Amino acid sequence: MRKLNLLTILFLLSLTSISFAQKKQFSLQDVVANPKFFGKSLRNVQWFDDGNKFSFIKFDTTSSSMAIFEHDVTSGNEKIVVTGNDLKLEEDGPAFRFRYYTWSPNNKYLLFATYLMPRYSKPGGDFYVYNIEDKSLQVIHEGKEKQWVPEISPDSKNIAFVRGNNIFVYNLDSEDEAQLTFDGSGTIINGQFDWVYQEEFDVRQGYKWSPDSKDIAYWRLNQSKEPEIKIAEWDSLYFNFLDLRYPKAGAHNAIVKIGVVDINSKKTNWLDLGKDEDIYISRIEFTNDANVLSVQRLNRLQNHLELLFYDVNSGKQKTIIDEKSDAWIDIHDDLRFLKQSNQFIWSSERDGFLHLYLFNNNGRIANQITKGKWEVKKLISVNESLGKVFFTADKRGTIYTDFYSVNFDGSGLKRLTDKAGTYSVNMPDNSNYFVSTYRSSNSPSVVNLYKANGVEIKNLITNDFSAFADYEMPVKKFLTFKTTDGVVLNAFMIKPPDFDMNKKYPVLFYNYSGPGSQIVTDSRRNLWHFMLAQKGYIIFGLDNRGTGGRGTAFKHLVYKNLGHWEVNDLVEGAKYLRNLSFIDSTRIGIWGWSYGGYTSALTLSEAPEYFKMAVSVAPVTDWKFYDDIYTERYMSLPKLNPDGYKSSSVLEHAGNLKGKFLLIHGTADDNVHFQNSVELVNALIANNIQFQTMYYPGRNHSIYGGNTRMHLFTLITNFILKNL
Repeated sequence: MRKLNLLTILFLLSLTSISFAQKKQFSLQDVVANPKFFGKSLRNVQWFDDGNKFSFIKFDTTSSSMAIFEHDVTSGNEKIVVTGNDLKLEEDGPAFRFRYYTWSPNNKYLLFATYLMPRYSKPGGDFYVYNIEDKSLQVIHEGKEKQWVPEISPDSKNIAFVRGNNIFVYNLDSEDEAQLTFDGSGTIINGQFDWVYQEEFDVRQGYKWSPDSKDIAYWRLNQSKEPEIKIAEWDSLYFNFLDLRYPKAGAHNAIVKIGVVDINSKKTNWLDLGKDEDIYISRIEFTNDANVLSVQRLNRLQNHLELLFYDVNSGKQKTIIDEKSDAWIDIHDDLRFLKQSNQFIWSSERDGFLHLYLFNNNGRIANQITKGKWEVKKLISVNESLGKVFFTADKRGTIYTDFYSVNFDGSGLKRLTDKAGTYSVNMPDNSNYFVSTYRSSNSPSVVNLYKANGVEIKNLITNDFSAFADYEMPVKKFLTFKTTDGVVLNAFMIKPPDFDMNKKYPVLFYNYSGPGSQIVTDSRRNLWHFMLAQKGYIIFGLDNRGTGGRGTAFKHLVYKNLGHWEVNDLVEGAKYLRNLSFIDSTRIGIWGWSYGGYTSALTLSEAPEYFKMAVSVAPVTDWKFYDDIYTERYMSLPKLNPDGYKSSSVLEHAGNLKGKFLLIHGTADDNVHFQNSVELVNALIANNIQFQTMYYPGRNHSIYGGNTRMHLFTLITNFILKNL
């Protein structure tokens, strides 16, 4: 054998090091805050000019300010409408900063709000109107007094908004301001909502303009009987408190009234909502007749929903739809009144899956528009001239969301999107175009412009993720498995990029698990999970019984019994993994946030033989501590289901908790109160169970701000590396 000299050996070694140079692994800084790993999108897309143009917000490098751009669909031309520099309040002042804008119906004005409440994306602050024609900026209101939810009237002459829990209108021609309600106070709310309505009914603006711009229909909430809590803010020597009306399970709700006020006479007509005051009004919407208001009335148990039509002048009422359930009814925003016929579109789960129906205005079903063992996600647009409905659905499979069109009579169903993944769509009614954002778990997001028939017109954004080329990239794969009692569940798995079938790997479950939710979707990457996979962990998640996309029988199984099927199916997932040759069954952990924090803590208490450790972030620990709308929807009233509340409580099972446990909470959490974790800590102490905990002073349910997220995920990562 020929001997090699030293130079030859060094040269060959250099080639080897080049050929087998290892790719990078993500750092925590990368996955938490490095902008090169997060894609671009179109911000605040709004259509105007009869759906032939759309606008969006983007930073303008020329003016060094945020600007509104417009895109002409027919020509493909793009130009600036107005920049922050064009909107200076003082000649030598800074560029105008805005967080929200909207077009007037006549496309003459742009309405700006300077503040966007993070929790609810609710516009507020100071209001301004920019005149497109003469390029003037009109100050609607500046001041310290808070005001919210401005909306321009359909005739583009007035702006309504809420200040001091009262409704006001501002006339754009006369520049006069008029107050329409006068009893707003700390307990009386006109035109907006209390905490629990906003959180659980996903409503922001508590009033609606009539189509003829003469009236405003609005919610009036009397909170005087709602329990008030105080959340310490820890912000001063003696610290302050956030006072919050928050009804917990079984508590008194705000009493709701619906009024219709004439903006000229300022007289309010009150609608008769019935003798039972313990109800919810989840939605109101004017029909195409300015004298007829639709009202959705929901009983306290949330298993009986009525669509009512009111004559706003006479107060005469008619029940149009009456929906009932043995469990609960979810509220949707799929109600559309047709302008060319006395009909409307409504979504319902009456056949066991969420589908769209065409109703006559007298309440009779004209026909079921969509049907099958799949579910509509959201009604996006209605085009009456084409006789079509456009919607997103999971027909391709429960892990996907596609965009479809269908004729009013249910014929001609067509999928308008190509690649499997998740599509979010922006399309106004009666438009010939739509903008779609595509995402999947293993590819960059793409924003495209399409014709209504699904033909692509133009790519608007393709994110350049070439930065990932230098990194080891795990792949997220989807699978199904059968439980020991024969139910097929959806799951995902992320394996290490250098996965070896002959090795044994630890597993970290990620879960949310709440009713109607889904985490097994082909939608986007979680880079923190990818980072853990690079470190040798398998990341696993499943959609347990009770989650969404599979019909009411699958979802309603958890009614009055939260926690049971969630833990049962997480254990079924662990059993499935134990049968795989490459899984280290002694090293399976679980983590989750909010509802996922609840199930993580409950699982380590009820099934510690399957899970070695758990991380529980901002968990509910006993459903008596959580808000009434959410809790009672799934658990009924505490007095009607005492055994269910008891068995679902983490506190009841805390004495059985084994393994390594990390409990995390923000002290100013206005959603899942810090009380939940405090009580769990007390229960663990009482049972002499050791654990780790971290509280984040002044942080809310999202636990963010400054360096908070970096600190939080450093803490969780180190805990997993040490204990799993």
